[in-house]
Amino acid sequence: MTNHKARETEQKALEINLDNSIYGTFAEIGAGQEVARYFFQVGAAAGTIAKTMSAYDKVVSDKIYGPEPKGRYVCESRLYKMLDHEYDLMVDRLRESRPDNCFFAFANTVAAINYQKTIKGDGWLGIRFQLKPTDPPNDLVIHVRMLDNDNRQQQQAIGVLGVNLIYACYRYQHNPETLLLSLIDNLRDRVMIDMVRLTGPDFRHIDNRLLSLWLIKHHMSDVAIFGPDGQNVHASELLYKHSVLVVRGSFRPATMVNVDMINSSREQFANEEGVDNTKMVQLCEITMDNLLAENNLDEKDFLDRADLLCGLGQIVAVTNCERYHKLIDYLADYKCPRIALVLGVRILQALINNTYEQNTDGRLLTAFGELFARNLEIYVYPSLKNDNGDLLTAESLDVPSEIVFLYRYLLDSTQVADLKGFHREYLNVYSKDVLHMIKNDNPLWETFVSPQSVRIIKGKKLFGYNSQPLHFEY
Repeated sequence: MTNHKARETEQKALEINLDNSIYGTFAEIGAGQEVARYFFQVGAAAGTIAKTMSAYDKVVSDKIYGPEPKGRYVCESRLYKMLDHEYDLMVDRLRESRPDNCFFAFANTVAAINYQKTIKGDGWLGIRFQLKPTDPPNDLVIHVRMLDNDNRQQQQAIGVLGVNLIYACYRYQHNPETLLLSLIDNLRDRVMIDMVRLTGPDFRHIDNRLLSLWLIKHHMSDVAIFGPDGQNVHASELLYKHSVLVVRGSFRPATMVNVDMINSSREQFANEEGVDNTKMVQLCEITMDNLLAENNLDEKDFLDRADLLCGLGQIVAVTNCERYHKLIDYLADYKCPRIALVLGVRILQALINNTYEQNTDGRLLTAFGELFARNLEIYVYPSLKNDNGDLLTAESLDVPSEIVFLYRYLLDSTQVADLKGFHREYLNVYSKDVLHMIKNDNPLWETFVSPQSVRIIKGKKLFGYNSQPLHFEY
């Protein structure tokens, strides 16, 4: 845990204003009209602010930054257009007269909660900034979900967040975890930051996947996602109106069982009625509980899992959603028409038993209703029941007698369904055994993961693999 003491918002704004080496512009569209105000109110703004720009009318915004192909204004592409436009203007107009200043361009595009409460409030904030006057700029971009239930409070929160963002770039640039954590100074429980991207020449050493991990570690979000290229991505840009298939696992390492779950579930989901194959996303989910070992978070272990999954072409979600309904609630905001979760049968058994035991006070139907949402399906991957090779499946699962008929309904309605097309020969493969083999240089581990996984693990020396470099025969 990083030791960080929050400073007051006004103190941060004044400190930036008094730093004569920093000079920049503010561009705010939509509901985010509060950030520049903080810098004006604390005084000495002339030392920091070259220009402020506020565009509320959509036509005006389009005339300045150009229209968006999908007609959206609170989106990532709009923010980057704003940063491009404003930073280039700064350099073009002021570089000659201010050769010793570090330039920045701050921008945000925000939709606050509306009167009807049909819009919950979210926004994109970003800054393009130099740390040295002669160096190329860096970018820090975030997506925020606002939790206040009042329009004025949400706008005030955006103002604080914007000040935190600018201050963090110039005061915590050498400690990226502190930089990230400081973004919610004086905002705990008022915002959730569910995407962050830090790029540029001064941050080449930063693995952005760690930023996603830290968001979850510090409870700044319940979900953070990155793609096969290792770049963080926001759910609105990836999942909006897409059917979503989630494969939860430890992936330590991703064995033939995991690959079988991924492939067989994708094929089954793609053939479901109402699933458009061109609008379908598969996520490999790793929960924070799964990453914690004796309450310690091993970042190298996390990156090993991430490297392997990214190398296999997977999109990865890191979550605090040990309880499934939290993940379903998160996905519901993106109007996903169909959602499916892939579980091992023993995990399903534990889930059902725990739900039953914790709700014998009359809330049983409510609890199962939360667990099995209307548009949710659970695909169940089988397990070996005994040494005789008998299978434990969703159909053969023993459940408490009081919920036998409820469980039968879930099976008959296909809300719980056995995975088809699985490979029985992989059922005796266990990640913990494979991990032990890798760490102890037992070559048998190579038979329990895919050939592609073998190449990735050896090439990147993941999970404690320490053998000699690969020698290929051509």
